[in-house]
Amino acid sequence: MEVTRLSSDGQVIIPMSLRLAHQWEPGQEFVAIDTDNGVLLQPKPPFQTTTLEEVAGCLRYEGPPKSLEEFDQAIAQTLKEQWS
Repeated sequence: MEVTRLSSDGQVIIPMSLRLAHQWEPGQEFVAIDTDNGVLLQPKPPFQTTTLEEVAGCLRYEGPPKSLEEFDQAIAQTLKEQWS
């Protein structure tokens, strides 16, 4: 366990060993969560969490619907091309 100190500006330095272990670079954003045991700092996710319903249909496609078999064939063809 390492000890750190709160500065007069309200800043806390995260010890180098923890920054290295978690691969946190300068500019990393954190979410501060108040818990019964103290404050938990978690890395902020790079993207806002969304659901399928929120993003379904965001890409335009004009044409007849594709079947699952057609999707599987397209994926197999792409993999074949990439690994050939």
